[in-house]
Amino acid sequence: VVTIMASSKGGEKKRRAKPILINRLEGCTSVVNDAVAIPHEDGVISVSDDATIRVWLKRDSGDYWPSICHAAPCAASALDYDGSSQRLFVGLESGTIMEMVIADDFNRMSPKRNYSAHMSRVTSLIFSPDLNWLLSVSRDKYFQWHCTETGRRLGGFKADAWCTAVQLDPVTKYVFVADYAGHISVLKLEDQNLSLVTTLKGHSGSIRSLAWDPDQRLLFSGSFDQSIVVWDVGSQRGTALELQGHSGKVRALGYVAHCRKLFSSGDDGMLIVWDMAAQRKETPDWSENDTCERCGSAFFWNFKEMWSTRQFGINRQHHCRKCGKAICDKCSESTSPIPLLGFEYAVRVCNDCHGELTDEDRTSLAQFYEVKHRVISIHVDLSQRRLVTSGFDNVIKIWDIKSLVD
Repeated sequence: VVTIMASSKGGEKKRRAKPILINRLEGCTSVVNDAVAIPHEDGVISVSDDATIRVWLKRDSGDYWPSICHAAPCAASALDYDGSSQRLFVGLESGTIMEMVIADDFNRMSPKRNYSAHMSRVTSLIFSPDLNWLLSVSRDKYFQWHCTETGRRLGGFKADAWCTAVQLDPVTKYVFVADYAGHISVLKLEDQNLSLVTTLKGHSGSIRSLAWDPDQRLLFSGSFDQSIVVWDVGSQRGTALELQGHSGKVRALGYVAHCRKLFSSGDDGMLIVWDMAAQRKETPDWSENDTCERCGSAFFWNFKEMWSTRQFGINRQHHCRKCGKAICDKCSESTSPIPLLGFEYAVRVCNDCHGELTDEDRTSLAQFYEVKHRVISIHVDLSQRRLVTSGFDNVIKIWDIKSLVD
């Protein structure tokens, strides 16, 4: 792994911290859509478009080989695994969800129940053992809610676009359903009743991953618009912070609550570790004006003002990412990272704000690492301090993240 950038705020220990590649798991003949570490075991469970469900165990040689390679009826697109009961739930391209139980020696897998949940590809699912709930979303635009004790459907909700990710707060029983339009539907599940509470709108592209902070009650959403939005659900004030650091679509998120670290990755092949304990601010709203709010020069569409001042030319409107003011080229000749506002790379700022920024304001609040594959999924295993990534290259990678989370 190549360290691209790390904050000096945490001193030498933080600069040395990085994920260490332990192993590569190869053998799938198509995209690995999801992979999770088996808690307290040297093992991984994966599902792939090659229609296989594999349980990988570490051998004496140090390599991982499948102890189970189960052929699914069609492409396997999503999974969730409960280590305490060893129950495995696998979503399929057909919309069916398979429930299986893995044997104690991880060499056998027994089918338990099939849920006819959807009419199209299952994109995300969550099993809650405490509530005995199975929550799933699909390209058929539906969120479905099943009881895992009886297999009975408890309710459903239809979104306006493909549903792409689902997340649960088991304490309040709020469910968050992300969709292809970039919206998040907040649902309340209680006593077999489902109600839509609100819809969160902040992305300009499809949302592909959600993560939940149970302590701070923050929801994280990663999108094809290359951004992550942090929704402060717990405060109910509507606060939303932006995290801008990726140069490609954000497809995967993982959160570690005890150290308040957010892991993100996607098409750019970068793993970013965000320090969510740092004090951050909301990005300002952009103002709109016919003239530059710094020098007063007219923008190119304001022909009347240009004629009266006899100043002609193409004067485009820009916005300062720090203050949000509408500004012209001459008043925004500088760029700077503003990590406090979530901008880890250099963005346009007006000349006045650029002069006010200090070295501390520019100090990074994230660490950047190159993982050398386009990542589809991330799974954090705290029992062994490991991170599992799966990618479009049909490869699963296992990382040691002790130095990042301890």
